[in-house]
This record gives sequence, structure tokens and C-alpha cells, in this order.
Amino acid sequence: MSITEDQARKVAHLARIAVDDAALPALARELNGILHFMEQLNEVDVTGVEPMTGVTPMRLKRREDVVTTGEMAEKILSNAPDAREGFFAVPKVVE
Repeated sequence: MSITEDQARKVAHLARIAVDDAALPALARELNGILHFMEQLNEVDVTGVEPMTGVTPMRLKRREDVVTTGEMAEKILSNAPDAREGFFAVPKVVE
């Protein structure tokens, strides 16, 4: 697959990128290089390879999912610029 200058112009327009007409040939070459690399990746035999989410096999730390009351409402409200009766006080936004 090959990208023409007109297609590069359309891609730039869709991406909302201002590209001068003089820069379109370079953009088309760069997009062609990306597509060529993707075609090379498609040639790789990945049968039997499990999909992975990262390059290192790590498991996230797990903790028990326990419902609590939070037990720190006063500590949290101490950071608020204005707190009243145990709640954050915010300015009225709807008349």
C-alpha cells in the first residue's frame, strides 16, 4: 500500500495538522514508512504466542475488597476550602 500526496493532505486535514504543500512529499514518505513497517509486522508468525499487556510479567498487588466507612472524613474535609456539617461546601451554580 502506498500513500499519495493527496492522501497525506487528507490525513493531515483529518488530524487537524497544518502542513504546507512543500512538506506533503515528506509526510507521504513518512506515512509510507510506517505502513511498510506495519506490513513487516504482519509477516511475523505469532502462532502459539500469548497476548500480553506489558513487556515484563508482573501481577498487580492485590488487596481484599472490603467496604468501610472511610473513617477519615474529618481528615479529608480538613483539606476543603469550605466544609459544613460534614460535607464539602461549594458555590451555587444553578439559579
